[in-house]
Amino acid sequence: MPVKTKGKIYKTAVRPAMLYEAECWTALKKHEQQLHTAEMKILRWAGGVTRLDKVRNEHIQGSFKVAPVAEKLKERLRWYGHIMRRVENYSVKTVLRIETQRRWRGRSPATWWSNFERDLNSQNLSPATTRDRISWRRCTRRPDPS
Repeated sequence: MPVKTKGKIYKTAVRPAMLYEAECWTALKKHEQQLHTAEMKILRWAGGVTRLDKVRNEHIQGSFKVAPVAEKLKERLRWYGHIMRRVENYSVKTVLRIETQRRWRGRSPATWWSNFERDLNSQNLSPATTRDRISWRRCTRRPDPS
């Protein structure tokens, strides 16, 4: 099977399955690393490349024309823009405004919302920019290389 076809199968079937559950994780660095490792195992297997061949990950991702899965995980910001453009009394918008309570002893201080705010700050985005749908999509979309 050609590499181009394998890349399309990966983008349409495998990666969405990997990211489906990961969108609700508190994406810590170790989770991003686990996703990256799983992605590279799949791409290496599909490309017939072993680690003994010493081919760099960037080269493998480039040959399949896929963006790193950690970058695609940041596309969850698009969902936030969709919610913020809804009417003010929308139930999900109300839930997002609820202040988080103090975490139990021994629990990780990271929450889904804190990671979400980290993603917003890393891209220099503010909630006010969600009103313009076209510019918000341009800022949050992570296209695959072509």
